[in-house]
Amino acid sequence: MGFVPIRKKGKLPHKTVSISYALEYGTDEMEIHLDAVEKGERVILVDDLIATGGTATAAVQLLQKLGAEVVAACFVIDLPEIGGRRKIEALGVPVRTLVAFEGH
Repeated sequence: MGFVPIRKKGKLPHKTVSISYALEYGTDEMEIHLDAVEKGERVILVDDLIATGGTATAAVQLLQKLGAEVVAACFVIDLPEIGGRRKIEALGVPVRTLVAFEGH
């Protein structure tokens, strides 16, 4: 078991793979090391917050691009009215959260 960082463009050393994703006002890019996961490796995405789902969706797609099987996405906080959880679940990835804050 290990931890694999997925960061905004330009933050990781070595060779990386990137993906662009939409923000509320524009786009951004995330990167992962090219050799971070092996094809068929089962991974769990862990983050602090799921709101719009933009970065989490991009992270799932980036992991899948490298051939990983994303078996779940886990977050401490969910802002359900914003709809990010539904985007992740639409990719076939179960979502688990510790707490949900209704309203924003």
